Amino acid sequence: MKILFVGDIVGGVGRRCLARWLPPLRRQHAIDFVVGNGENAAGGLGATPKILEEMSSTGLQAITLGNHTWRQKELVTGIEPLKNVVRPANYPPGTPGRGSQVIALPDGRKVGVVNLVGRVYMDAADCPFRVGRHVVEQMREQTPIVLVDFHAEATAEKVAMGWYLDGVCSAVLGTHTHVQTSDARVLPDGTAYITDVGMTGPRDSVIGVERDMVIQKFITGIPVRFKTAQGPAMLCGAIVEVDDTSGRATSIQAITQCDGEDA
Repeated sequence: MKILFVGDIVGGVGRRCLARWLPPLRRQHAIDFVVGNGENAAGGLGATPKILEEMSSTGLQAITLGNHTWRQKELVTGIEPLKNVVRPANYPPGTPGRGSQVIALPDGRKVGVVNLVGRVYMDAADCPFRVGRHVVEQMREQTPIVLVDFHAEATAEKVAMGWYLDGVCSAVLGTHTHVQTSDARVLPDGTAYITDVGMTGPRDSVIGVERDMVIQKFITGIPVRFKTAQGPAMLCGAIVEVDDTSGRATSIQAITQCDGEDA
């Protein structure tokens, strides 16, 4: 099975970029399953049910979230019917939505998707390591193919998660920092890993935000309300190939698509 994971989709630029480039990427790489991180889809902060449904219509079969899950109040009451949307599994018991989901393909194959949020430099959450391993092991009773989106700030925490789950899941794919890293590899026991798959959104920005606003904040120290940048777009992600029977990854390739045109 060939799986495409699309990095953090930021604002309208990211959504338009996804709609434009996802269909040709699926054809070019013969992709069987597509997952995307949508926690920045609504103006760079959070997502709404309407936006998540819109992105699903472009070809996303599963959507993961992260630390901005509840930034848009509509999602608190609107997440339950969205069966392909996965919020962090290490949120407290009783939190709306689901932290993992098994998605069935038309040919009968199944993919498990797990979302976890880190604890280093992030808001309080349950231990992503203990919760993650427990959830993955439960999902493997339904399918050998299980993907983990680890939405975390610290690179060390992400790398540690990759080693911790090596051989337990098919892939650990880092999100949140919006800058694609160059460490994509298959770990010794068959888990594909990358520290961050990157961002899908405005290319000429500071992780999706208008660059002049961010520069001024760094220079002056005065807080400003950030605004999602416009202009040329890029799509970042990773393609993972997984053995259908064992669930072991056989390859991972980081990808970046950018044609210099406005999305």
